[in-house]
Amino acid sequence: MGKRLKMATIGGGSSYTPELVEGLIKRYHELPVGELWLVDIPEGKEKLEIVGALAKRMVEKAGVPIEIHLTLDRRRALEGADFVTTQFRVGGLEARAKDERIPLKYGVIGQETNGPGGLFKGLRTIPVILDIIRDMEELCPDAWLINFTNPAGMVTEAVLRYTKQEKVVGLCNVPIGMRMGVAKLLGVDADRVHIDFAGLNHMVFGLHVYLDGVEVTEKVIDLVAHPDRSGVTMKNIVDLGWEPDFLKGLKVLPCPYHRYYYQTDKMLAEELEAAKTKGTRAEVVQQLEKELFELYKDPNLAIKPPQLEQRGGAYYSDAACSLISSIYNDKRDIQPVNTRNNGAIASIPPESAVEVNCVITKDGPKPIAVGDLPVAVRGLVQQIKSFERVAAEAAVTGDYQTALVAMTINPLVPSDTIAKQMLDEMLEAHKEHLPQFFKQAKTVAGN
Repeated sequence: MGKRLKMATIGGGSSYTPELVEGLIKRYHELPVGELWLVDIPEGKEKLEIVGALAKRMVEKAGVPIEIHLTLDRRRALEGADFVTTQFRVGGLEARAKDERIPLKYGVIGQETNGPGGLFKGLRTIPVILDIIRDMEELCPDAWLINFTNPAGMVTEAVLRYTKQEKVVGLCNVPIGMRMGVAKLLGVDADRVHIDFAGLNHMVFGLHVYLDGVEVTEKVIDLVAHPDRSGVTMKNIVDLGWEPDFLKGLKVLPCPYHRYYYQTDKMLAEELEAAKTKGTRAEVVQQLEKELFELYKDPNLAIKPPQLEQRGGAYYSDAACSLISSIYNDKRDIQPVNTRNNGAIASIPPESAVEVNCVITKDGPKPIAVGDLPVAVRGLVQQIKSFERVAAEAAVTGDYQTALVAMTINPLVPSDTIAKQMLDEMLEAHKEHLPQFFKQAKTVAGN
């Protein structure tokens, strides 16, 4: 089997970690991870210890020789690693709650990866990812970076554009969730369903759907459009159904996040109502996380609890561990990931990050060319790509005006005036995690 692998997971105290551990256990026969280092920051120490203890019980129960190491020292974890996975949240769920609540005051959707919330999650996250890459270049230059941290598309864009790190893949559970949803609608096993995915992270379309190699796109769109049937969605996005004629006219399968763009008024009304009653999604998740960590503390628990799927992260372990195993074993199977476009989607710059089906090899993902996106969806995808690029530039430079342009060109933001008001309030709210925007002010104060 060759040498045993070292894997480092940044954000190891995440509630998702048991998914990852389950995936590694399931694939140990083909992916010989000998050491899994779970890394967190001091504020996450308690969660890291709870999750780490569960991870140790899981590998012991499974009888696989994976050593679990817990550390607050990122550099120690990275040293000599073969694979690095990132699944952290700068500012925690409290920051996400601000991303959701502040835009609602301005009549704008507040969401983790879309609109103003997606911009600010990117502004907080990208500098940290770039810092991790600097450590990787020194301590594990041959390692692959597998990023789950949202906004995964914008993060991948920033890594490809502002570092020399080519061994990076962005990963999302939306495509696998869509495939599972379609299989359920068709009443078949998911391995019989194949979807040609193309677009961006949380902006991906199913261009063609196949069952046992036979195209069934039209049939699936009819099923998804049926008003009495639950469609293809996720735990964290309400299923409002679709206008059937719109979906049939679109002729491709949208992802759950497209509801924010095609059903903006309904989604905003839903968010405003939820914020008044049960709380924003971040506030709901805070409660879910409390319950999960109480479960994780149980010394008799030695498997991933089924309640984790309520968290919205279902299928992450399969997506992540399939990807890592396919790279390690040069499987050359097809998986949808975020990678450099290289001409796969004709209307997106070749150097930009896209989410598209790829052949997964030992040299990484090889994107499968789809040509141009249908004209009906092309413009929206290009607009979001412009937003991601300008947002990534703002994250790296800390330039206020660039951040304002990013905020304003996002299709969920109605005007430059509202964009500026939200930007100012959100910069102040997240000041602690956005040093790049406040460095000039500090210099002046120091004088």
